[in-house]
Amino acid sequence: MTTETEVPGRARRGLTRHLPLAVILTVAAIGAMSLHDYLSFDALAANREALLALRDSNYGIAVALFMAVYVLIVTFSLPGATVASVTGGFLFGLVAGTAFNVVSATIGAAAIFLAARRGMGEVLSARFEASRGRAARIREGLRANEVSVLLVMRLVPAVPFFLANLLPAMVGVRTRTFLWTTAIGIVPGAVVYTWVGVGLGEVFDRGGRPDLSIMRDPQVFGPLIALGALAALPIVIRAFRRRRGG
Repeated sequence: MTTETEVPGRARRGLTRHLPLAVILTVAAIGAMSLHDYLSFDALAANREALLALRDSNYGIAVALFMAVYVLIVTFSLPGATVASVTGGFLFGLVAGTAFNVVSATIGAAAIFLAARRGMGEVLSARFEASRGRAARIREGLRANEVSVLLVMRLVPAVPFFLANLLPAMVGVRTRTFLWTTAIGIVPGAVVYTWVGVGLGEVFDRGGRPDLSIMRDPQVFGPLIALGALAALPIVIRAFRRRRGG
């Protein structure tokens, strides 16, 4: 029998469970309204000499600060994720910059995923598991194609990054699967943005801004679509086999 003191206790635990995601959403809303001028290419151009001097004088501290800022940007969905990715190439070059960008973005994505799963994700996942009929078939389909779906969401830039971190938590994706598919899936896009950053110094010297329209270039967008189609191929094959078997 439930006592009167147990009910408020459960309610408090329920509210506490949702607190991490609530904090993320609150900070994201505040950041969207107040941080555009601080996390911009203009701010990067204004502080480029100081950043390069820090990198040259203490590379380890520069890396740590860069990755910490990038993780915070991704975790709280702050404006400036693209600027951060380009900055990685500007400061550290293509190879190291891509590695730092991918690791930082994956850590930030994991923070959103875990915050969502601890809160509403647990509730929705439990209901999803107990579902029957059509919902059960959807659940089984997602589980059978979990890796492919996650990779497609990362490779094809049609799903906003925040939602691509949030939705898997809602359907009970395993943490390990989420982490490795995120790390692998964001590499192609990270390489492109980091590459833009490698030549950013010359762009600033001309008084210009980086050309991010490269992501709409068929030579760039086409291979990303092709990789997404390759990741989706197992889904198509399984559906074809089920149809033939049925």
